[in-house]
Amino acid sequence: MRHGKKFNHLSRQTGHRKAMLANMACSLIEHKRINTTVAKAKALKQFIEPLVTKSKEDTTHNRRICFSYLRSKYAVTELFREVADKVGDRPGGYTRIIKLGNRLGDNADMAMIELVDFNTIYSTAKKEVKKASTRRGKSKKADETTGEAPAAESTDTTDAAE
Repeated sequence: MRHGKKFNHLSRQTGHRKAMLANMACSLIEHKRINTTVAKAKALKQFIEPLVTKSKEDTTHNRRICFSYLRSKYAVTELFREVADKVGDRPGGYTRIIKLGNRLGDNADMAMIELVDFNTIYSTAKKEVKKASTRRGKSKKADETTGEAPAAESTDTTDAAE
């Protein structure tokens, strides 16, 4: 029975689980993405999302709360400086879990968890899509910028010459 089981205990005792999640969170903050099992990635997502939300408001109290979870001065400093600047306008959903397949040794489901705003591949692709919103205006804008005559007029001049 699962009475009162609100989170995955990951087959570990409380102290070991908290230390493991703190270390994984510090690695995620430092490297911006890590590879782990799917179960640990989901547990880490629940662990780190409230800390990133706290880092949006840089107060001494919030820094101390984050330090009590992370236990690393370097990770707290980077969380409040770099990560908080990137996620300042985002209302939530700071991490992304991408499933990678199964591990060779024990066939465990593997996943990559990353901070969303630090992935340059997805962020640049979205910006390009926003610029290319209409089709009609492109040909007119291209003709005006190059200074060339439109294709229809050039065909008329060749027909008239013949």
